[in-house]
Amino acid sequence: MTTTSILLVGVGGQGTILVSKIMTEGLIKLGYDVKMSEIHGMSQRGGSVNTQIRYGTIVYAPTIDLGQADYLVSFEEMETYRWLPYLKPGGQVIMNDYRQPSSPMLSGAVPYPEGLKEEIVAQTNCTVIKAADIALNLGLPRSMNIVLLGALIKMLGLTGIDWPEILKKNIKPQFLEGNLKALEKGMEAYGQ
Repeated sequence: MTTTSILLVGVGGQGTILVSKIMTEGLIKLGYDVKMSEIHGMSQRGGSVNTQIRYGTIVYAPTIDLGQADYLVSFEEMETYRWLPYLKPGGQVIMNDYRQPSSPMLSGAVPYPEGLKEEIVAQTNCTVIKAADIALNLGLPRSMNIVLLGALIKMLGLTGIDWPEILKKNIKPQFLEGNLKALEKGMEAYGQ
C-alpha cells in the first residue's frame, strides 16, 4: 500500500490536534504504520495550526511536502485557501463552512477576503460541511471538530472501527455523549 497523507488545518483552539490524535489511534488499531506531526503557530492567539497524518504499510517521514496531501481537512475557510498548495492534484478537501477572523480583521483594519469558498470549490474536489451549524444545533458549539472528524471517517471509509471507544479515551466524560452525536452527524453530513 502506498502512503496516504492527511493534512488538518485550522486556527488555535479549534481542536485540530485532538482530531489528529483520535484519527491516529483509529488507524493504528487498523494495523497501519502511522506518523503524526503537529505544528502550533501562534495558536494561543488564534494563529494557524496544522497537523499532518501519514499512514500505510511503512511510513518513513511524518511531514507532508507541497503538492503531496491526499486529503485536506480544514476547520476554517481562509486556512483552507492558505494550505491548498499542499494538496496533490486530484486530492480531496473537506472544508468547514466557517470563518474565524483574525484580530486585524475583527478590528476592521483588514477585511476578510471574499469569494474564497467559491474559488476553493471551483478549483478542487471539495465537500463543504456546515460543522459549526451542526455543532450549534447539538448545543455543543465546540464540537465542530468532531463533526469534521465524522466526515473524514466517512470519506475514508473507516467506519469499521469502534470510534466511540476511541472518543471515550480522549474526551472528558461530561462531553462524551454530545461528541458521539457530533461524530454521527458529521458522518451523515459527508456526501449529502
